[in-house]
Amino acid sequence: MSIATTVTNTADAAPVGRSWKAPIGFGIGALLALAVFAIGGPATTAVFRVSDDSDRIRLADIALPANGVGWVVALALIAIAAYSFLQARKGLKMNRWFGIAYAVLFVIGFLTWVVGIADRPSISLAGLVAGSVTLAIPLIFGSLSGVLCERVGVVNIAIEGQLLSGAFAAAVAASVSGNAFVGLIAAAIAGVLVSFILAVFSIKYLVNQIIVGVVLNVLVSGLTGFLASTLLSRDSETFNSPPGLPEIRIPLLADIPVIGPILFQQTVVGYFMYAAVIVVWIGLYRTKWGLRVRAVGEHPQAADTMGIKVNATRFRNVLLGGAVAGFGGAFFTLVSVSTFTRDMTAGQGYIALAALIFGRWNPIGAFFAALLFGFATNLRFVLSIIGTDVPSQFLAMLPYIVTILAVAGLVGRSRPPAASGVPYVKE
Repeated sequence: MSIATTVTNTADAAPVGRSWKAPIGFGIGALLALAVFAIGGPATTAVFRVSDDSDRIRLADIALPANGVGWVVALALIAIAAYSFLQARKGLKMNRWFGIAYAVLFVIGFLTWVVGIADRPSISLAGLVAGSVTLAIPLIFGSLSGVLCERVGVVNIAIEGQLLSGAFAAAVAASVSGNAFVGLIAAAIAGVLVSFILAVFSIKYLVNQIIVGVVLNVLVSGLTGFLASTLLSRDSETFNSPPGLPEIRIPLLADIPVIGPILFQQTVVGYFMYAAVIVVWIGLYRTKWGLRVRAVGEHPQAADTMGIKVNATRFRNVLLGGAVAGFGGAFFTLVSVSTFTRDMTAGQGYIALAALIFGRWNPIGAFFAALLFGFATNLRFVLSIIGTDVPSQFLAMLPYIVTILAVAGLVGRSRPPAASGVPYVKE
């Protein structure tokens, strides 16, 4: 039996039973949309500005009647929810495009409603999207790190610690050397060091992977916090004043409205993020290396029989995942802010883990899931600026509400690699 056949058969072995999670989630969301977006929708016009005054190419604003859009969205969501109930009753799996359409419609309805009830019912669509992508950058790196680790059967709970260590190392190395690119290299090395500890204890000594990950997060948090309050605070000019990474703007392409600044006006970290998603996806699904990696994560015994060194493959992937996460941690101190503060990652490693689950352990899926979480975070700041009546506490909860819904499985069933979290001992 070939490796490809083994991986495919293992992936198809999980039975697809009748699940009411998605229909119930769709139904609750549809009723919420009916009550809030439609019945409670404001009789105002929500304006979405596609272009800013500084853009060379100007596009017309999008003006939507808030109440009318609310009714259209609510009825469409009710139809999708009803179809989902019928499919679940027949024991059939609903096409994923219905779930994507549901999410898009709900976001449109929510945005139109929340902008319509604001003191200034106008919002920059370009700024909202660009800010969402920027905030999602560390989440994307963290979720890619999780993909690389879990695809070989190692649960990487230590993403938070890898991001935090990368942020700390980048700040110190860039400050001392006066070069932001030196900070990038140091961030990747710091992430590898944290991953090395995770790999040694979980792969070599067979310690519970989740426990090791949690302990590493606490250890890195305490260590960086101690060094920040002692070494960095005493001489911040020397150790905690890193130069920022410059933006690299591609002429003409960066002038395209909405997507231009997102794709063609980024720092090295931003460009590397897009490249990393593509490279990891191609590597996992279009190369011999990826086939071996997935074989180790799905059926390590069969992979070992075919001559693949299971634990060596796991070790290498965990270290590679640490480098990717550490690189993402550099975003905090070299792009976002120009100084390191204690626990500045603020739990984003755990949200990256949720994005990994939401994205079904796929680099492309994790990328879009991270964008969704970044969108929820950025929406909080944008809505507070335009003066919406929605309580600020609820806006602060947005990214975590999305995270809970994703992990709870209300957005669909996710099946991890079969050997994820299971140590391998060669018999």
